[in-house]
Amino acid sequence: MCQETGRARLSYRRAEEIFEENTRLLANPLASPDDIEDLDGWTLHRLRHSALTHDAEDGTSTPMLLARSRHASVRSLERYARPGVDAVARHVAERDPAARRRNR
Repeated sequence: MCQETGRARLSYRRAEEIFEENTRLLANPLASPDDIEDLDGWTLHRLRHSALTHDAEDGTSTPMLLARSRHASVRSLERYARPGVDAVARHVAERDPAARRRNR
């Protein structure tokens, strides 16, 4: 029970169960709803690391990613914060001197 609100708190484990159960069809778009009990959904851990990847793609600095993720090293962070092909192409295009001259 939360002392400030008087309401029961949702444990991480229960939140994980609810999230996994409710993302089974999203995580398996070709599956039939009849098979939902046999499917695996997404995890909160995966959601957390997807957020890190999106932040990295949006240009968040490495020190900030480390602080937000609470990873101890860049090596552990790089497993999760992997910009996709489109993000890398956008990054390169934004920094291309020829493109900048064309856009003036």
